[in-house]
Amino acid sequence: MKALMKAMVLERHGGPLVQAERSVPEVKSGHLVIKISHCGVCRTDLHIIDKDLPDPKLPLIPGHEIVGTVALIGDNVQGFSLGDRVGVPWLGSTCGHCRWCISERENLCDSAKFTGYTLDGGYAEFCLTDARYCFHLPEGYDDAKAAPLLCAGLIGYRSYKMCGDAKKIGIYGFGAAAHIIAQLAVHENRRLYAFVRPQDNDARGLALNLGCQWAGDSDGPCPEKLDAAIIFAPIGALVPHALSNLDKAGKLILGGIHMSELPAMPYDILWQERSIRSVTNLTRADAVEFFAKASQFNINCSVTVYPLDKANDALSDLRAGKFTGAAVLRI
Repeated sequence: MKALMKAMVLERHGGPLVQAERSVPEVKSGHLVIKISHCGVCRTDLHIIDKDLPDPKLPLIPGHEIVGTVALIGDNVQGFSLGDRVGVPWLGSTCGHCRWCISERENLCDSAKFTGYTLDGGYAEFCLTDARYCFHLPEGYDDAKAAPLLCAGLIGYRSYKMCGDAKKIGIYGFGAAAHIIAQLAVHENRRLYAFVRPQDNDARGLALNLGCQWAGDSDGPCPEKLDAAIIFAPIGALVPHALSNLDKAGKLILGGIHMSELPAMPYDILWQERSIRSVTNLTRADAVEFFAKASQFNINCSVTVYPLDKANDALSDLRAGKFTGAAVLRI
């Protein structure tokens, strides 16, 4: 008889997740079976449930900010030992030979598979994962606080990198990704300006406590012209507001996997060589760079922890903005 594990499963679009028992995955060549300790709850999980992202695997075990230990090792795996602590991110596999993969842009691979979307993820006691897309995690982070690094941190870092050498950076949507990247940016002597929902005093206070120069309403003016801005909130209406706060040649980075429709806007707020660029997934090189930086100083992730069987509550609270920072499931 196969061993069983507890899991929270998406059986239909719109949810809710259903508590179920599933077989513990069998190890395959090139893969690891991970005994999961914690898994972050990401806004992308909401986009999958709400069908903002097309064609997820159904039934599906969501979750792509996985922290756990290696329980089984398949053939042809190098660099991992039983009991190693590892992280499993959104990017689950790529083909390795298309024009995107061979040009260091594997995040755009047409055949990519994604943890917790087209592959079963981390809202469970175990998961199967391609060893080439797993990472040893920096020491100094307990499992709960390491989990958000696997997506909020990695996608946030890719967005931050696209800001180039910008000295003054605005951040729209001060949630999981923003509160991680803000700490890195302040550590690297950037000046940050946080744009939060009106009356969201918790997010405003968190931004200021993390070293932002200023925190104000998301639809308002910035006290200074910005070299770059990142929008993490999935709200297309923020795009013209952010553009209007950019200096000449400023860069606007859209850091989400999904965003509501962009409104019509006057050309003059884009003129003078301002630019808009979206962020798609991550590369393994992003992860190597980010975890190296995360090991140099302590990124203090603010987490609200829920037990696995309260995953629906965590998702509802995320949707309603009931916490600052990130939500994490304790498996």
